[in-house]
Amino acid sequence: MSTALVLFRRDLRLTDNPAWSAACAEHAQVLPVFIHPDDDGPWTAGAASRWWLHHSLAALDQELRHTGGALHLRRGEPLRVLRELIAQSEVSAVYWNRLYEPATVARDTQIKSVLQESGIAVHSHNAALWCEPWQISTQQSQPYKVFTPYWRNLRQQLQPTAPLPAPSVPGWQPCSGGLALAALELLPRISWAGGLAESWQPGEAGAHELLDIFADDAVGDYAHARDLPARHGTSRLSPHLHFGEISPRQIHFELCRRAEAVDAKRRPDIEPYLRELGWREFAHHLLFHFPHTPTDNFNPRFNSFSWAAADEALIERWQRGRTGIPLVDAGMRELWHTGWMHNRVRMIVGSFLTKNLRQHWQHGARWFWDTLVDADLANNTLGWQWIAGCGADAAPYFRVFNPLTQAKRFDPEGAYLRRWLPELSDAPLALLQEPWKDQALLRRSGYPAPMVELGLSRQQALDAYGALPR
Repeated sequence: MSTALVLFRRDLRLTDNPAWSAACAEHAQVLPVFIHPDDDGPWTAGAASRWWLHHSLAALDQELRHTGGALHLRRGEPLRVLRELIAQSEVSAVYWNRLYEPATVARDTQIKSVLQESGIAVHSHNAALWCEPWQISTQQSQPYKVFTPYWRNLRQQLQPTAPLPAPSVPGWQPCSGGLALAALELLPRISWAGGLAESWQPGEAGAHELLDIFADDAVGDYAHARDLPARHGTSRLSPHLHFGEISPRQIHFELCRRAEAVDAKRRPDIEPYLRELGWREFAHHLLFHFPHTPTDNFNPRFNSFSWAAADEALIERWQRGRTGIPLVDAGMRELWHTGWMHNRVRMIVGSFLTKNLRQHWQHGARWFWDTLVDADLANNTLGWQWIAGCGADAAPYFRVFNPLTQAKRFDPEGAYLRRWLPELSDAPLALLQEPWKDQALLRRSGYPAPMVELGLSRQQALDAYGALPR
């Protein structure tokens, strides 16, 4: 009987999983495996991501056990572990779904070459994106650098296609030597993840529950509500997408199906949300074609930008939500407690760090990488370079978000600020937004005075941008 090894990575679901479906269809026995690398390169998953991964693996294992199997866990250098498992279980083919980070692409290429040379068939599939990064190009056969024409091209190719159902498993290949989940040491040794556990349900079931809530309650008002951090106006599916607990194809199909099921006059406009998923695709497109961008400016013109000297004290105050700027602090505290931050607030806290404080965008990218449950190299890189002005489609690159006007516009009643700044929760709205206007309030609450004066620091940032070479 032929045996297929299916390597699960960031595709932790059984439905619409092309590698899993193909292996179950083509072989008599399957062996589902997850390998945790001891060394995953310079972008080893951060603490919040490891917490999520632990619980997502537990959820996937539980689903496999419902069908009579189990997820086989190992840790170590992937090629070495794969060769051991192939020899032990007489595997004839290996299946996986593709990832697109530069280090992973290089590693997968090597693994595929070595295994094929030893007579093992290797099959890789697309489970994470609507289109592979190399399938979308300009008329000059070049990668896109601007989102709007990229999205116009991609959108024309998208059709709401029915996702793959969870396949019937032909048979399970027994395998000894697997590890207990705890042996992967993904959970924090100090118990700080209570807020994450309160906020999230990692796993395929949790992903579809959030999709149901979004489709029923929020998608119709998404174009407006997505900018309001006090509301659940976004899908919050980003961590589930990152870990592959749900696919963009599943989301697209389900939203279209539900939209078609209602009267045309009440039909929600899902295009604004699909466009946001398009930004996720664009981020992977850029990372694949410009693999240097996690560490280097996309626009080399910014290599001469006058960043302020790294100031650990300033950066730590920003990290801890102690800048004295309420909307910035609320966002950073939301991140620390839940492992997530509203997208508009991400832009505001990023602008404050890179422009008002003029600290290098890498400081922010690294902090987000460690604290976000949806930390994704492609999206993290695109987001931080965009807000710093040095990335793709960052126009105008000198944009400086004003946290005060943003709070007044998008949190007009102060609900978001009161939620995350409890020491100011009793302040009247005007002082909640500008607490520095009442020194007695600062003394009584313990809330800090602003680190910088917003107008002056904005002008200093504009002066620095104006000094860039043309």
